[in-house]
Amino acid sequence: MTSQTPESRLREAGTGRRAVVRYRIEDGLTDALGTITALDSAGCTIATRTGEVFIAWERVTAGKPVPDAPPRRRPRTGS
Repeated sequence: MTSQTPESRLREAGTGRRAVVRYRIEDGLTDALGTITALDSAGCTIATRTGEVFIAWERVTAGKPVPDAPPRRRPRTGS
């Protein structure tokens, strides 16, 4: 079994795929969950619910494609 790097997993998934990326920030680690919108030699861009996040490859500690989000439930109505 070949061990893949987070970068190679994300590149293999390609743009348009949903992914989660764990990366280093000043105070520790955080995650970005969303759609891969760009991949280049400097890093990747993930479109999250709160906006696009660019993550440099040297800050990435883990990353992989994930299944599409489940459909949102309809709001409940009062009885």
